[in-house]
Amino acid sequence: MKIAQIAPLAESVPPKLYGGTERIVSYLTEELVTLGHDVTLFASGDSVTHAKLVACSDVALRLNPAVRDHLPHQIVMLEEIRRRAHEFDVLHFHIDLSHFPLIRDFADRTVTTLHGRLDLPDLLPFYRTFPDIPLVSISNDQRRPMPPVNWSGTVYHGLPVDLLPFTAKPKDNYLAFLGRISPEKRPDRAIEIAAKAGLPLKIAAKIDKADKAYWETVIEPMVKSHPNVDFIGEINEHQKAAFLGNAGALLFPIDWPEPFGLVMIEAMACGTPVIAFRCGSVPEVIDNGVSGILVDTVTEAAENVEWALRLDRRKVRATFEKRFTAERMAQDYLDIYRQLPGTRTKAAQLRRANGRALDLQIVA
Repeated sequence: MKIAQIAPLAESVPPKLYGGTERIVSYLTEELVTLGHDVTLFASGDSVTHAKLVACSDVALRLNPAVRDHLPHQIVMLEEIRRRAHEFDVLHFHIDLSHFPLIRDFADRTVTTLHGRLDLPDLLPFYRTFPDIPLVSISNDQRRPMPPVNWSGTVYHGLPVDLLPFTAKPKDNYLAFLGRISPEKRPDRAIEIAAKAGLPLKIAAKIDKADKAYWETVIEPMVKSHPNVDFIGEINEHQKAAFLGNAGALLFPIDWPEPFGLVMIEAMACGTPVIAFRCGSVPEVIDNGVSGILVDTVTEAAENVEWALRLDRRKVRATFEKRFTAERMAQDYLDIYRQLPGTRTKAAQLRRANGRALDLQIVA
């Protein structure tokens, strides 16, 4: 199958540091290539892939100090996709909204994965205007605020099975917080949970400009006043395995409708159980009492730390391998690609027009 993957340009694929969407695009793209498909990745020029790379900017836009406005660069990418759309059996978008008017003529050969929160009121009139565009959710809970739209399925994120090694016996007994310093991620709750449980907490997190005031007025003073808390800052992929693997448990004390929560399955891949607040996708991702503990309050979280530390780390890893591998994710997307009306009815015509063989059987 000839597949186009269209990534955001803000970060490379995979990203150098933080960037959940670009990371998932990378895992999916590489797995599809491994399965034998002809994949083209539209992304920034500093991306690294075994697929055919179409460089739509020199480097990731966030890393280019000369870039003030991302929109013109995104429009240039969309024009390239419009020009080349006839080359592909399926076009898979990961860029939110901007492409919807462009793809109307070939929407039945596209799918758009929505990676962000959908409960923002400004989104409702947009999705009411485009009810026919095929969409994929990354959790069932993510769909709740949406008007009637053309859902093609829910596909949970997945990681390469060998990306993060299993750690049977962590070297330390600390609690971990990994992500962003932001009000909805609630690092303040993590600090309170660790203090109540009497355990050290290590925080590995980036601080965006938008959240700098929150860090300076709320979180930084809490870090300074709690000697058990070690703020590490942003870490890269190579550091993540040791950080998560050597933790007794990951704290995921969110206070927003999290669409998925990639860090939860990253911890599970290491065998590290997750103590998570029952918000958004969390109950879909965590098997309560097996891969982690679901809680509703800081007190409840602190009271269940000891239970979480006693969970069988092999069963945590086994849950990851059963539910959240990149291979399973790719197969789920292939099932969706096969069912797209345009893939079934128009791909053969496109192949004839391009002088290619007509066989659309999936290579497994």
